[in-house]
Amino acid sequence: MVIEMIFKKILCGCLLLFLSCMNSLGLAASQTNKVEIFSWWIGGGEEESLQAIFKVFKRNYPQIEIINATVEGGAGINAKAALQTRMVGGKPPDSFQVHGGAELVDSYVKTGMMEPITKLLNDWGVRNKFNPQILDMCSYKGEIYSIPLDVQRGNMLWYNMRILQTYHITPPKTVPDLLTACRKLAAYGVIPLSLGDKNKWEATHLFETILVARMGAEKYNGLWNGKTSFDDPQITEALVDFKHLLKYVNKDHGTLTWQDATKMVSSGKAAFNVMGDWAEGYLKTLGGTPAKSFGWEPLGDNFMVITDTFGLPKGAPHRKGAIAWLATIASVEGQNTFNLVKGTISSRMDANRGLYDAYQQMSMDDFMKLTLTPSIVHGSATPQGFTSAMDDMMNTFIYEGNINKTRRQLKQIVADYLE
Repeated sequence: MVIEMIFKKILCGCLLLFLSCMNSLGLAASQTNKVEIFSWWIGGGEEESLQAIFKVFKRNYPQIEIINATVEGGAGINAKAALQTRMVGGKPPDSFQVHGGAELVDSYVKTGMMEPITKLLNDWGVRNKFNPQILDMCSYKGEIYSIPLDVQRGNMLWYNMRILQTYHITPPKTVPDLLTACRKLAAYGVIPLSLGDKNKWEATHLFETILVARMGAEKYNGLWNGKTSFDDPQITEALVDFKHLLKYVNKDHGTLTWQDATKMVSSGKAAFNVMGDWAEGYLKTLGGTPAKSFGWEPLGDNFMVITDTFGLPKGAPHRKGAIAWLATIASVEGQNTFNLVKGTISSRMDANRGLYDAYQQMSMDDFMKLTLTPSIVHGSATPQGFTSAMDDMMNTFIYEGNINKTRRQLKQIVADYLE
């Protein structure tokens, strides 16, 4: 009996010591069954899509608690700064939203902050299920560093169908067509084009859509591969177009977000809005019906591609939970669930086309046949420093309208971040 009591005390002491060590390492059982997901999906249309895929995750991994670390600010304007601070400070989330392309590679892969996840995709047997062009945006030197959750199109014009029918306006397909339609609508006292550039990036989004429409896909892509000079006169022409379009936007644009501007089209306060196809998801959450209450046209014969991705940071505190999250977003179920709500399309080639609405099916078709063009403002084309400087430049241009000054500023931004 005495020996048994001594043995129990020793066992209890060892157990307490083990738990103490586990706690000191941050590996206690109560802590390992968690995963912190960092994103900026907190606004209308985006939060709903995030919650939808969370439900898939919870159903498949009920034992893992999700820590939803969202930071407000469209296009991640605030989240990216907060994330940089955490990553540099050695306190990464378990997985985080990042745009594929320069934003991912320059900020986090080249700096050695991410684990390659090529082996995970191979082990799960899904690597060949993803569109290879999108996987290229998530790769560096032969290794894949993030999983694309969606394929988004930036260069889209959304419109209120009732307004266009009332005033006999044909949906514009080009920037000159859009300017003509705006002049007609303004004469009727209608706000032609809604803009919400409270966070600056929305104005850059409008400008880059005009820029690629003016230059064409091949010449625009040449800006990023060195085949087109930033002295090209069509950049000036795009600034002129942008300046003309600003005459037709709502006067309170500087106080509004992109959701506010999209809502103006939904409610009939404005006829047009230029925004990526995440706006389609938001229009649907507002009660809109594709091709009935709202319509769409691409501006330019190209597909401005953006992809939201998630990877595995080095030192992720809940690595097991992070891998479970990556497995979820890599799955057909996860991709379909998320994109059906968000208005975007799956990055997997085996997604069930029949589940998607008319706009999304058009997007799928265009994605396969059109030239892809990378986005400046959404990190596909340029590193984060370039994008931030561009946002500031366009914000200044909106209020000053000085084309020559803006051209000089753009050349300096190129010299600072691309040369």
